[in-house]
Amino acid sequence: MIETRGSALRLLARTLTGERAEPVLLYVEGAAGEGKSHLLQALAGLPGTPHTVRWRCGADAGPPGEDGTLRAPALWLVDDVHRADEEELRWLRRVLGELGPGSAAAVAYRPEELPVPGMPLGGTPMTYPSRLRLLRHRLTPWDEARVRRAADEALNGPCTAEAARRLHELSGGVPRVVVDLLSALRERQPAFTGTAAEVEAAGVPTRLAELVLSRTHALPPEHRPVVWAAAVLGAPAHRDELIAVSGLGAGAGAGALLAALEKAALAEPAEGHYGFAVPLAAPAVRACVPGPVRQDLHGRAAGVLRRRQPVPWAEVAEHHRAAGETGRWLAAVEKAAEAAAEAGLHQQAVTLLERTLAMPGPPPRSRARLAPLLARSAVTGLRSDQTVEVLAQLVRDASLPPAIRGELRLDLGLMLANQMGRGPEGHQALEIAAVELREVRPGLAARAMAALSSTFVPGNHIEAGRKWLAEAVSVADADGDEAMRTAVLANRADLALSCADPGAWELVEELSGKDTDPACARQAARGLCNAANSAVWLGFHDRGEELLAEGLDLAARSGAPYQEHTALGARLLHEWWTGRWQGLAQRCEDFVAATADMPFLASDAYVVRGLLALAEGDWGEVGPWLSQRGATRAESLPVPLAATTAGAAIRLALARQEVEAAAEQARAAWTALAGKGVWTWGCELLPWAVEAVARAGDETAAHAMVRTFSQGLGRRDAPAAQAALIRSRAVLAETAALAREEPDELFRAAALYRQAAAAFAAMPRPYSRALTAEGAARCVLAAGTDAPAGPAEQGGDTATPSDPGSGRLSTLSAVAELESCARTFTELGAGWDAARVRALLRTQRPVKKGRPPGRPSHADELSPREAEVAQLAVSGLTNREIAATLHLSPRTVEQHIARAMRKTGALSRRDLADRPAAARPPHPRGGPAQGAGDLRRAGAESA
Repeated sequence: MIETRGSALRLLARTLTGERAEPVLLYVEGAAGEGKSHLLQALAGLPGTPHTVRWRCGADAGPPGEDGTLRAPALWLVDDVHRADEEELRWLRRVLGELGPGSAAAVAYRPEELPVPGMPLGGTPMTYPSRLRLLRHRLTPWDEARVRRAADEALNGPCTAEAARRLHELSGGVPRVVVDLLSALRERQPAFTGTAAEVEAAGVPTRLAELVLSRTHALPPEHRPVVWAAAVLGAPAHRDELIAVSGLGAGAGAGALLAALEKAALAEPAEGHYGFAVPLAAPAVRACVPGPVRQDLHGRAAGVLRRRQPVPWAEVAEHHRAAGETGRWLAAVEKAAEAAAEAGLHQQAVTLLERTLAMPGPPPRSRARLAPLLARSAVTGLRSDQTVEVLAQLVRDASLPPAIRGELRLDLGLMLANQMGRGPEGHQALEIAAVELREVRPGLAARAMAALSSTFVPGNHIEAGRKWLAEAVSVADADGDEAMRTAVLANRADLALSCADPGAWELVEELSGKDTDPACARQAARGLCNAANSAVWLGFHDRGEELLAEGLDLAARSGAPYQEHTALGARLLHEWWTGRWQGLAQRCEDFVAATADMPFLASDAYVVRGLLALAEGDWGEVGPWLSQRGATRAESLPVPLAATTAGAAIRLALARQEVEAAAEQARAAWTALAGKGVWTWGCELLPWAVEAVARAGDETAAHAMVRTFSQGLGRRDAPAAQAALIRSRAVLAETAALAREEPDELFRAAALYRQAAAAFAAMPRPYSRALTAEGAARCVLAAGTDAPAGPAEQGGDTATPSDPGSGRLSTLSAVAELESCARTFTELGAGWDAARVRALLRTQRPVKKGRPPGRPSHADELSPREAEVAQLAVSGLTNREIAATLHLSPRTVEQHIARAMRKTGALSRRDLADRPAAARPPHPRGGPAQGAGDLRRAGAESA
């Protein structure tokens, strides 16, 4: 009987351990490199294995057991039976025919190399004893998941999906080839980073090359062209195609193919299609084909592929190039790029055109046709440093017509400003392009002018952008090109919405109807994704979510991956502000990893991850994330991200009591924001900048910031910026009250904080709302007495300093508010904020009645305070920083950490994270918020 796989191996093991008496013969089939020898070695190591005899046919001298004394029971392991000569086969037949009870044999071979297909013991059928249990085990290649596991182990870290997929494709999953490739990648210099290109550059492993070349050489010379044809085609092909490329003719070609299959030089990977069992074998053979012969093969391959439907133009182009047919090569490249762009495969088009234009072959006329294709696909696709370099060279090419150079300069400017984060260079290129194209291509000139109005790109003041946009509208309307008019409309909507100008939403609605024509749809997708981004920044989160869905859908349908990625970055910001923090840190890190070769595109993810690190109290990670880990310069960041990054850095400096440094950062960031003049982008900068400057003693400058922001913002419908303005006024009032010890001013600050908190709650921005509500409660507690409160205390959300209302804002309600804030921070994951609020609460709670005097004893378990201190120490905070957070002295913090380490057995502060401890407080992902005047210092130490 024939049994396979797991059942065969289990039965063999049971025989060897004495559970079954009948002898067993296991045939192990597997192509070269699939692990036959490895399996035999594993069988030799099975527990309870009897006397073992190992033999490799064609290699070992003299079969064992020739004296006739075959020990029983025994395990016979025979490898490479496909190489056995007649003497070895006779010996093997005798051994297998005489297997006694408790004995077993495993016979391994390559089925593709058997002299007689399907018969491992020669052409004469074997007469097997009736008591012999006959099994067969067929080894198979690894699947992609198994290849990836092997890569993870060999490379000492996770392998990217892209690299694992290419490893599997090139190796065919053959274990030996996979292992050899991984060995080459592990030794690679510079170190392997996980790209498919690096896998391809690893080359053909020596074992594989020698195997396939020896099989090819074993064929008669007249049959080898069919193997060469398979090497030139690269992928398995139909018999007729293979023979046509070989040039042998139908009869001779069919005979050559049969001979190649018999000698295992070729295989049948898919039914009716012939090629190499391991795809990576093709380049090894191709490299050994004589040059003139190889050129002829490529020429015939191009002709064969042209007859396929649809025509694989990229492959046809490569064959024409290799055949030396320059004209046909460039014509095929153009068709391939156009087909890829029409299908939305812009990166494919970019890669092909980059490679083509970087070569010295294309004449000026061809370069003039191909370069605009590259530029258009590059702007729609993702970033490529090489594309920028190619375009930069092309715009200096005097042989190109001026209109072509202007079009290329336009796309180069767009890439520099948008995808590369090189705003000043991009603006300069766009300004030149606008002039170059004004007379010859007015529609494109309008596109350049409109791009110069971007509110996100740092540099020119917004009023200069408005002038450019007005001119762009005039030129586009006169030109009449609908795609360019849609492009200008997208920029009009972008500027109007980001500045919260009247009529902005009507422009956004107009974009929603521009999805019929493909060119218009791509521009509309850009406008909608940008509108979604602006809506999120402004605080219109429901509308922003709708626009994100609409923009992402249209970008995907119109083939605009760059716009898709900008919308995905905006979604991370949306999740941060709306409190969807569960798994957000990982999503940010995944986005950064996915855009590793275009870090500027991941700026949103870097910033959100830095804000989370700040909220966690993982201060050591804040700087690297906010600085984009060196991938992007701070001055190149989009204006709102730069302002937000500065706000977070100022906040961190304030939390560390580095007030002067915080004030210096605040002034620099404020100057940059004022230089752009888009005040809606300052909502995450203003409160922290005002606090830093005020605490540094320059209240005049702090008031000027608030006044300038208020005048610039006016009555614009920008919820986040308006709430930030109210919050900043509260910061000023609190700072002044603490400096002058004026309790009444503290109540005014509390009312402003509550008004801002209500505004944040309406968006909703739960984290901002909790920080601001905490400020209100903090001010009331600092005043030390009850005082009048506005309507917000009585259920309304419209309290103002000039309308105090008739309610009473009590210390009791302030404590209740702090308890609510602590819950919000904990639920969000803002662990440091929660710790700070709990510390402030402890200063307000009396000792419980009935509790014995002194500190409670926790024996060998951590007390709640020790656990809280340990939690913050693990996150990376210094003793001084923990002390500022929890209203303790650094000395007390040091004692708490020492006790926590003693009780848990931790060897270091970081080691506390891995030690079990009772009474550990909740530690979600979250963070700090230092209010004005550092009231955090107001409480006394408490246990």
